[in-house]
Amino acid sequence: MSEARNGQLRRWIPGDWGEVAGLVFVGGVSVILALILIFTGGKILPAIAFVMVLAIFFMTFYRVDWGFYLFMAMVLIFDQFEIPGFNPITLQVHYFWNIKQIPYIPSIALGVMNPLEVQLGLMLLAWFLAVSLRRETRLEGVPNWGIGLLFFLALTASLAYGLKRGGDFLPSLWEVRALFYFGLVYFFIPQVIQTREQIRILMWIAIIAITFKALQGIARFVVLGFSFGPDTCLTNHEDPVFMATLFIFLIGLILFGVKDKQRTALLWLLGPLLLGFMAGQRRAAFGGFFASLITFIVILPKPKRAMLFKALVPILLSLAVYCAIFWNNEGRFGLPVQLVKSAIFDTDKAEAGERYSSNLYRRFEDYDLAVTIRNNPVIGIGFGNKYMQPIALPEIPFPLRDYISHNEILWLMVKMGGIGFFFFWLFMNSIVFQGAAIFRRLDDPYLMAICAIAIISVVNQVFVSYFDLQLTYYRDMIYLGTLTGLLPTIKRLNESKERVAIRFGELSKLQVEN
Repeated sequence: MSEARNGQLRRWIPGDWGEVAGLVFVGGVSVILALILIFTGGKILPAIAFVMVLAIFFMTFYRVDWGFYLFMAMVLIFDQFEIPGFNPITLQVHYFWNIKQIPYIPSIALGVMNPLEVQLGLMLLAWFLAVSLRRETRLEGVPNWGIGLLFFLALTASLAYGLKRGGDFLPSLWEVRALFYFGLVYFFIPQVIQTREQIRILMWIAIIAITFKALQGIARFVVLGFSFGPDTCLTNHEDPVFMATLFIFLIGLILFGVKDKQRTALLWLLGPLLLGFMAGQRRAAFGGFFASLITFIVILPKPKRAMLFKALVPILLSLAVYCAIFWNNEGRFGLPVQLVKSAIFDTDKAEAGERYSSNLYRRFEDYDLAVTIRNNPVIGIGFGNKYMQPIALPEIPFPLRDYISHNEILWLMVKMGGIGFFFFWLFMNSIVFQGAAIFRRLDDPYLMAICAIAIISVVNQVFVSYFDLQLTYYRDMIYLGTLTGLLPTIKRLNESKERVAIRFGELSKLQVEN
């Protein structure tokens, strides 16, 4: 009788403390979820947020690279800004909002950090602990780190100078956050993404997340009765910029003869991506893609360049015919042509159409920036300060209108002056030239395609930032930091392959001699 009871007890009471801890953890989480649902009146979003926080925490500290994969997926999928008329779950999460402003989280007066920054801080802490406690953890050098450090020191100095001049703290925070994210991710990526397989996983995340954003844009177009409704953009402003990098990636995979699942997936997804690109209706993204394509052509070896030209000729001829046919067509099939027209004839009211006012606003804005630069040419006005407006700008629904301009290249010179502007270009150019030098030495077709999009991502970003608010968008700069941060890993993988080839050649030579 007692033996039977003992057997029952053994079945119901785990002998392993690990199992007990697991049961306690699951039970505790269940209780907390129930309490969250009760106190929020049955709202599901806070409960989902709690589960996500737990998953992020444990995944990040279990493996830092897994934590970064999740971080990158969230950055690409969630929305930083609203698209008028739509309120998707990707916006409701408020991943980019300060914690104290998130409606489903209890108000915290000091919550000026956002979930993105908390997650980034967790990854840095997990990596620091891994470096401190694990001897096998490898520290990777970052090329051009000195030049990068100079730029970010100049950025910090401009922030301090702007606040000292009486600048507003919150606007200055919005101005510099994205640039600092770029720097952190650029220096962090080589420490956590160190193998070819990790690069592939990262690219899968980019392909899936960016395609999802394209499908969102297409769905909105369908919901509006196959039209754009009152708005001209059905995606985030950044999404077409991301899609352009995938187009170049696909061209690279085809041109370099890579036959793998990513090439197959991109070929199947090319239609949705193109439609999503059109749904974005960003003229800057169109121009950024063509600038990226020209850069790609320039860095290609001559044989590959000839191959690409042969493929492009019929496509360009078809585009020319299409533009000629739909040049004056205001319907949905002529929309891409109208975007190009409004960019070329930006101050011609008849040709620019409904975008004439937007074009004129930007011209006035550029003039105001130029006057501000003339008055503060060396060290700028600092972040947190309004730029001068000798031409008063009309009111637009953007609370930081007086602090941040559409042309964020000129804007950066306004804020940092000629000195900071020089360091910015020195850093960006050093990344491009370093990438081009690595690209020339590669013989791995897949790594060549990755290296190419890392190079063109800089050109793409700078181009769109000249016309649109892109240096201050969080998603843009994290994506840019991720792609450019892959260059040291690509270089190291190629050098390891070269060393193996040299050793194999030396061994073969010895065998022949013996």
